[in-house]
Amino acid sequence: MDDGFDKLRDLLKDQTYPSPYLFKFIVKKDFEFMIGLKNCFDETAEFEKHPSRNGNWISLSIKQMMLSTEDIIDRYKLVQKFDNVIAL
Repeated sequence: MDDGFDKLRDLLKDQTYPSPYLFKFIVKKDFEFMIGLKNCFDETAEFEKHPSRNGNWISLSIKQMMLSTEDIIDRYKLVQKFDNVIAL
């Protein structure tokens, strides 16, 4: 199955679960957009935001306890549906 996440699957193949995973994104500063993005993660997720120098973009780190590699990939797939998101 080639859905563009084979490299990530390979990187995480030896990971034991459940385990915390740190997602990192660069996102456009937009309040409604941030609410939608937050809805892609559980209530227990920890969010850390750092605005860019000019304030138009936000570096977003999200720490979430994940149960499997496929759960991690599913989160990335949810976030992919949004415009103006760069996954790191």
